[in-house]
Amino acid sequence: MELHPHEIKILEVLSEKSSSKDISNKTGLDADAVMRASSWLSTKNLVKIERVFADEISLDSEGKAYANSGLPERKIIDLIGDSAAFDEVDVDVKEKNIALGWLRRKNLARLDKINGKLTIIVLNRNETADEKLLKLLLEKETLVAGELSPELKEGLLLLKQRQNVVAVREKKDMYIIPTEKGLKLSGELRSGEVKSSVSQLTTEMLRTGEWRNVTFRTYDAEIYIKPKYPSKKHPLRRVIDEIRSIFLEMGFEEITGNFVESAFWNFDALFQPQDHPARDMHDTFYLKNPKSIEIHKFNELKDKIKATHENGGATGSSGWGYRWSSEVAQKTVLRTHTTAVTARYLSKLNKNSLPKKVFCIGKTFRNEAIDYKHLPEFYQVEGVVADENANFRNLLSILKTFYNSMGFEKVRFRPAYFPYTEMSVEPEIYFEEKGEWMELGGAGMFRPEVTVPLMGFECPVLAWGLGLDRVVALKLGLSDIRELYISDLKWLRESRI
Repeated sequence: MELHPHEIKILEVLSEKSSSKDISNKTGLDADAVMRASSWLSTKNLVKIERVFADEISLDSEGKAYANSGLPERKIIDLIGDSAAFDEVDVDVKEKNIALGWLRRKNLARLDKINGKLTIIVLNRNETADEKLLKLLLEKETLVAGELSPELKEGLLLLKQRQNVVAVREKKDMYIIPTEKGLKLSGELRSGEVKSSVSQLTTEMLRTGEWRNVTFRTYDAEIYIKPKYPSKKHPLRRVIDEIRSIFLEMGFEEITGNFVESAFWNFDALFQPQDHPARDMHDTFYLKNPKSIEIHKFNELKDKIKATHENGGATGSSGWGYRWSSEVAQKTVLRTHTTAVTARYLSKLNKNSLPKKVFCIGKTFRNEAIDYKHLPEFYQVEGVVADENANFRNLLSILKTFYNSMGFEKVRFRPAYFPYTEMSVEPEIYFEEKGEWMELGGAGMFRPEVTVPLMGFECPVLAWGLGLDRVVALKLGLSDIRELYISDLKWLRESRI
């Protein structure tokens, strides 16, 4: 039987039931090492472990003062002879009032009216149980309540009825009891019949040649070791970093933007009409403060956007046929998608800067009903490819490559409609546990009504916005995206990297 050096140390000193503290003193091992090694010995049927819980008592703030100067009732008895008028006893009024009840309760004195005055008549001057316990606690500092004599236990009950006199805390002791098998092995170890093995080769062993004469302990991979949890990134953050790496390896650049956005960049620049249901407060979070923010290139672009919405402008479209309002466009919202970031980016491009491939990973906000696949705030990965030679097949290939790189094999694309893309699709991944396909966002080719006002010329632009939380949940084997945000320390600690 292979034994750890700590196990051997314990067996060598163990001949009867012993506390972990005694074993620690005899072996020189710290308390944690004794507990671990004892647990290992227990699994090998060499010892039994008995855990005992007891109340440990010590003096509290008032108790220390009483132990040094005496209880209030003792002060009064020491000051007077056989009797004295209560008003004439030279003791603090507060202590005198405390002492009055305890004198009678402990049968140390009685109170009578003599010549019209309340008089204390001493009946007994013997030291009481609570006073004896106070002295002992002052000397020993701590005592175990269960080990007190009956008299001192009575004293403890009295002291507990006073405020801040004794402090009581639960103490846990562990006792190690050798089994018959353990006693036999213990004796063999002490007599030298069983030689201990070493677990580590040292430079000293190599220098002296001692390594030739020792037995090295083999490793048992099945022995339980308390797991250690090193610090690591949150699983959601780790997958976000992985996604970032995938797009960077595909040649994309990363762009970023703000959570608070104008309706102009969030909706209007994307050819989303101002009466579209998605703009309703049931779907979008509008801000009271600030009511408006500075809009990049607003004066330069607003007339183009207005014309595109009302009659199609220079795009060849008929537009939406309504009266566009700049006031509505200047409202502030919590961005509902990171497409607002890419719309801003497109407004900075010209023909000489093409081709361009960019992506954005960020948090977005929608007034959603919460369920296993919807939250009011969630991460989205957004991307665009602006290239005069780009086509729809390129878009599907990019998305399939991305999802395959994330480890998802079953990917399909379903035709969809979005106000700002044509053709449009919704990528879906098969969710095995739910037995259904899960839609993960939207994608398509930006319509001229988006690209022409922003860029000033027609150019194919591939675009997509994908819900990241659902992808992460699928990758981590979660059936509910809410689990990503629950502070479950066990899950966070045990999550695999």
